[in-house]
Amino acid sequence: MNRALLVCLAVCVLLPGPLRAADRVTIDLDGQWSIGESVEADAIPDSFAHTVPVPGLVHLSEPAFADVDQYETRDFAWTMAHWKVLPPSEFPGRGRTRQKRNYFWYRRAFTAPPQRQWAMLTVNKAQFSTGVWLNGKKLGEHLGCFTAGRFDTTAAIRWGGENTLLVRVGAHPGVMPEWAPWGNDGEKGPWTPGIYDSVSLAAGDWPAIESIQVAPKIATSEIVVQTRLRNGGPATTAELKHLVRAWKPRPQEPFRPVTKLSVPLAAGEEKTVTQTIPITGPNLWTPENPYLYVLESASQGDSVTTRFGMREFRFDTATRRAYLNGKVYYLRGASITLHRFFGDPLSKHLPWDEAWVRKLLVEIPRRMHWNAFRICIGPAPQKWLDIADEAGLLLQWEFPIWSDREPWYFKSYREDEMIAQFKDFMRDNWNHPSVAIWDASNETRWPALGERIIPAVRGLDLSNRPWEDGYNGPQGPDDPIEDHPYQFGSHVWGKPPYFDMPNLEKMTGPRPPPKAGGNPPHAAIINEYDWLWLHRDGMPTALTRKVYEHLDLLKPGVAAEQRFEAWAYRLAGLTEFWRAYRNYAGVLYLAYLDGDLPTCFTCDNFRNIEKLKFEPRFEHYMSQAFKPLGVYVNFWQPTLPKDKPRRFNVVLVNDTYEKASGTLELTWLDSAGKSAGPQAQMPFAVDPLGQALLDVELAAPAKPGEYVLTCKAFWDSKPWSPTIARRMVRVE
Repeated sequence: MNRALLVCLAVCVLLPGPLRAADRVTIDLDGQWSIGESVEADAIPDSFAHTVPVPGLVHLSEPAFADVDQYETRDFAWTMAHWKVLPPSEFPGRGRTRQKRNYFWYRRAFTAPPQRQWAMLTVNKAQFSTGVWLNGKKLGEHLGCFTAGRFDTTAAIRWGGENTLLVRVGAHPGVMPEWAPWGNDGEKGPWTPGIYDSVSLAAGDWPAIESIQVAPKIATSEIVVQTRLRNGGPATTAELKHLVRAWKPRPQEPFRPVTKLSVPLAAGEEKTVTQTIPITGPNLWTPENPYLYVLESASQGDSVTTRFGMREFRFDTATRRAYLNGKVYYLRGASITLHRFFGDPLSKHLPWDEAWVRKLLVEIPRRMHWNAFRICIGPAPQKWLDIADEAGLLLQWEFPIWSDREPWYFKSYREDEMIAQFKDFMRDNWNHPSVAIWDASNETRWPALGERIIPAVRGLDLSNRPWEDGYNGPQGPDDPIEDHPYQFGSHVWGKPPYFDMPNLEKMTGPRPPPKAGGNPPHAAIINEYDWLWLHRDGMPTALTRKVYEHLDLLKPGVAAEQRFEAWAYRLAGLTEFWRAYRNYAGVLYLAYLDGDLPTCFTCDNFRNIEKLKFEPRFEHYMSQAFKPLGVYVNFWQPTLPKDKPRRFNVVLVNDTYEKASGTLELTWLDSAGKSAGPQAQMPFAVDPLGQALLDVELAAPAKPGEYVLTCKAFWDSKPWSPTIARRMVRVE
């Protein structure tokens, strides 16, 4: 008997029969669909002459539909008029569409499996609202634009035969009821409809496993498993079984026995059962070691596989720190505004191209030393979360509510609908170890979120993740707050003298508590800074034109490269600064991925979005600013007298659990990048998770000219060493 057959037989012995015999059948319905359009909600089109990919968006249809994405929200109209981006126009009520349609209809055929006792269709995410028909029978509607819609197809399916499926989505937000959320972003012009996540059909027998939630408990080396069972048949006893295994087993993985439980179910009954399962010798999930497990669950009629990680994440108000698996952990990264990118003409198929997404979420973050992202103003497809789990990213998962303007839409939102959608938002994502923080809103002041909506849902998460809630303030005693310290915003909102980098020299003490901090201040995350955005061609956005005017970088003859240099240099310096004084549990800039449109207010840092090529100056500076050993030189003076010595204050921060030690070196580089002038060296040591303050004496070069003061911290045991901070100086 050969080795492969022996391994197969061993697996069959280890996996008991019921974990294999009653498998759920799942049909992947992704691929090319036909698509048509209508004005009325119940008018099924006569023609489906276009095709569109699922998942994807309607603007990928072939042939293309005219005016897809063209919709102006009331927020957008106000914003464009206020900032004089477009000519002033009247407020168009809830919104104004320039399309002649209100709905798109997706159609495809599929062959159903042999007869089972139930079938369920899942549309993971679609906007704006979802209606489903199977074989001419309407199955229902789902209003959520950011959550999965589930539709019982049992009564309409043709078992073992051909079936015709129709999925209707709104062509724009105007079809949504006023009381249901569809996303609030007054800076976003295109509102892109479509099924932007996967579609599948599942079939099985009773009792069905409706849902599984896995909550790791690190201190006791166990998981809490909550199973929702549904029995659509006569009274029975569910024989519920669970088996934990490694997703990618390593040598000497311990054997884990099957956990069994008998659950009586009356006819038509739904029941939730909670169990505790030990995990012997668990491998903890971290960004540095994203180890994943799989929970196989089965009843005599159904089976489900759930991937999870042994990971706990929290904040502590007393220390103002984040804790991963019981240890302080500093977050470094960026915010991603994927739904703004949806409206970018270059987005096309990219958000569903796995190679592109893996480069975005795995390759580049590792190169940039990022361990965290905020998914902002609209969630990503589930595939992104799967990849984030495998990459070891900690995500702030934000429900798309945002109003730093007049919150007119809050006046009509129904709180019961909000609570229902928040429950779905959690249910869809709570088994992902990458989802570390629930985020109820961005820059929002709507007390109902913290007073009633979050309290109604947070107890459902057995992992007890922290909640962040815009400018509403923390809902729980250890919840964090967000801070958006837009220093360069003073060029728009303030009066001269405007902020520039020398101001940082006076800001080395603790910052005042952020706007929503309360007393005492809670742990804070910077997940947006700083007001310096440029279009991908190097021109300022509507928000930053004044900044570059005041920096004298918009006059004739100033090249885009000069603006890119000024922007990247300052953004990196601010990154160094916000990290250096340990006032924040996390530092995440805005925005890593964004849309680039004539009307956009923010933008990303790519010169070639299809190949994910950064603007070179951005990577030159920012890849240093986010290294685990951070270096900040508290010096920003534009000029120095020649030959004169001075003391430079250097702050080192160590985000690792190892003691950092090595040599700190200060040198002068001339305009050609060659060493020019005096040098200084001194040893350094920084405790794990610590900070060190050093004074280094160095004279300016003897020859006048343009120089770069370069500070390098060499930690020789690290492949990414040294960490480099740079300061541009004119010596006179």
